[in-house]
Amino acid sequence: MREATAGSWLRFFSYFSFAILLSHEEHRASMKNALVFVVDDDYSIRRLLEFTMKSWEYACRSFASGDAVLQSLDENPDVILLDHMMPGLSGLDTLKKIREKAPDLPVIMLSAQGKIDVAVELMRAGASDYFTKPVDLKRLQFALNNAISMHTLKDRVRMLQDTLESSVRFENIISNSGVMQDVLKLVDKARNSIINVLIEGESGTGKELIARAIHFNGARREQPFVVINCAAIPRELLESELFGHERGAFTGAVEKKIGKFEMAHTGTIFLDEIGELDMSLQAKMLRVIQTKQFERVGGIETLSSDVRVISATNRNLLSLAEQRAFREDLYYRLSTFPIKLPPLRERPSEIPLLAEHFLRRFAEREGRPDLSLHPGALKMLQRYAWPGNVRELQSIIERAVLLADGEIIGPQDLPQALHLDESNAAETSLAELFTSREDVIPLEKVRELAVRRALELHEGNISETARALHIGRTTLYDLIRKFDINI
Repeated sequence: MREATAGSWLRFFSYFSFAILLSHEEHRASMKNALVFVVDDDYSIRRLLEFTMKSWEYACRSFASGDAVLQSLDENPDVILLDHMMPGLSGLDTLKKIREKAPDLPVIMLSAQGKIDVAVELMRAGASDYFTKPVDLKRLQFALNNAISMHTLKDRVRMLQDTLESSVRFENIISNSGVMQDVLKLVDKARNSIINVLIEGESGTGKELIARAIHFNGARREQPFVVINCAAIPRELLESELFGHERGAFTGAVEKKIGKFEMAHTGTIFLDEIGELDMSLQAKMLRVIQTKQFERVGGIETLSSDVRVISATNRNLLSLAEQRAFREDLYYRLSTFPIKLPPLRERPSEIPLLAEHFLRRFAEREGRPDLSLHPGALKMLQRYAWPGNVRELQSIIERAVLLADGEIIGPQDLPQALHLDESNAAETSLAELFTSREDVIPLEKVRELAVRRALELHEGNISETARALHIGRTTLYDLIRKFDINI
């Protein structure tokens, strides 16, 4: 065990005393109960650091050697305080082994040597920070808070990315129609390429989902995926958003800004609603797609960005190009590999699957896992034209989950638009039924058939049948007696 000089111990204790007096409010603001590993062959320093960590409301474990801490990394510490000079496995060698097993784990090095070259060597080996002994505990607490916050943030980002990547795996994209299977085959062919992809389809068909599927299932999945909606940003600001700007480039440009193309370097940029791009920007967009080069607004330096471009539109770009409302050369650059998403009305077989998927998601979120769709409500969903496509279906199911009084979502829980559509469908059916004068049957017979069929579909449930027929329960009972219907 190494000996500490009397002066060093006095300084250490003075810093230690100061740390004990630090505001408890500061401690509460830090990550409580974060796990700190202390590694030092000096027992006294281990005990002091343990006490300090606990006074800062951290959980703490201490180890006398590098070998010992390496065997405990599966306990997932949030940060490690690691001594540089230790017998056996040195601090530097321990640091390198930690980096092999846990590349993102913060490691703060402590050393009795105040040499610059030692600090440089440790930082190059992957240390998060470096402190000379005796340690300034005020600075150490600040460094610990930062390291733990960053480690927690990285874990959350990784968890969100894993969730996102899981949601856009091919097997998790809900589809059972032939036309969507053809789309997924195209996605599979495009995912490992850097070819420019243009996704066309009506609003709400899932164009961004397909773009994410291409990126996160492809060779660039570990690189940035940057999204920009060309219709959501004012035209005068869009150039800056795309390419960045230099400080002082225009009024309000108080500092340099990195643009989306620069941010997406080595990854993918998704240009949503590309059809809304102003003609004045289309020439600059064409250049960056062709040459991978651009300048920030107000800048003279030419920058390069290795970026894969995926764009999407709900407009007919070819038609716009023919009308000279969109550059033809840009259109052909963007649409090297076109993917057309069909509207939901053209894939009705997917409506039950999507409805059930959204129902499970929102029912779980609202704490109503036993909710189910009534067959009558499902038929209404299948007959609806869905002008808003999948996004509209998602919104309607989310609303119905909140409106449903019992454990079944019925027709009464669906918006008026679906009921009107149902009425139109009924009128169409009658028109097909009564094709000639001889086909017309008495109105009273139509009423009887409607009541009998509605009772069958609702399995004799009086309340649900009455709601479906838009009549009161008393009126329904009168009709049941009048038509001598057994229920």
